[in-house]
Amino acid sequence: MAVTTTERTPPRHSARVPSGSGRGVRREGRAGYVFLSPWLLGFGAFTLLPMLGSLLLSFTDYDILSDWSELHFVGFDNYTRMFTEDPAFWHAVTVTVLFGVIAVPLKLAAAFGVALLLNREMRGVGFFRGLFYLPSLLGGSVALGFVWYSMFNRDGSFNRLLALFGIHGEGWVNDPDWALGTLILLAVWQFGAPMVIFLAGLKQVPVELYEAAAVDGAGAWRKFRSVTMPMMSPVIFFNLVLETIHGFQGFTSAFVISGGTGGPVDSTLMYTLYLYIKGFTDYEMGYASALAWVFLAAIGLLTVVLFSTGRFWVHYSDGGDDR
Repeated sequence: MAVTTTERTPPRHSARVPSGSGRGVRREGRAGYVFLSPWLLGFGAFTLLPMLGSLLLSFTDYDILSDWSELHFVGFDNYTRMFTEDPAFWHAVTVTVLFGVIAVPLKLAAAFGVALLLNREMRGVGFFRGLFYLPSLLGGSVALGFVWYSMFNRDGSFNRLLALFGIHGEGWVNDPDWALGTLILLAVWQFGAPMVIFLAGLKQVPVELYEAAAVDGAGAWRKFRSVTMPMMSPVIFFNLVLETIHGFQGFTSAFVISGGTGGPVDSTLMYTLYLYIKGFTDYEMGYASALAWVFLAAIGLLTVVLFSTGRFWVHYSDGGDDR
């Protein structure tokens, strides 16, 4: 006797959106905005409104000492003066670009080199990582600027060290040929932050790639060029963007070492220092506001250029590009 079994198909249940879920999402959205409100209020009051105010002031002759009733709109006169009548503006641009072009690559090279040395398991490596990171904790502090000035003046410790080898040192911070070099050296010395980022990136490089390269007979240089550099290119790009923006914003060390003047002979007249001088020393706040907006546009343009060129040399392990 044949027994037949009937296979029952489980009933299909249509996916239904629970009633009230839309209201729940809206409630969560409102709650999110409530938690974000302190930041939004702070951003609006202390960032957005001052930015809009400075944009308006850039079209005026405001000097911060006169009453608001004496403020006059001058149109694009501040911008015209900047590009056609102010040689100090172009000198500040030259000094800033020279500083960035030299300091940023040297800082990244030092950070990457030290990260490669510290990317290994050895005794005391944690101590050395902290030691190399320590200068970055000081940041652009005023105290550090004074220490750097005392080290590189004519009677400073750097010249006393050179005297031990029979070398007569200069007054480095007071010499127009060397003053900017001391600022560059200070910037390069503070390579700890990008070094930590490089270390984190090196930890993510798969060991299997180095093993495969070794099987193919690759030496240390070949592994570095064919494995380390391509795998680290996104991290290098990230540090390059951050340090470029940071480098062009240098102010504190230039202010302290030059006494707020950009000397000697305007050799340390960074753009941000020149902006400060025009706004708070010469009391030309309208002109300083125009300088600030040109600086913002230049940094934005430079960032766009970096992102545009990154697609040609930044490689991602998933095969995608940076677009």
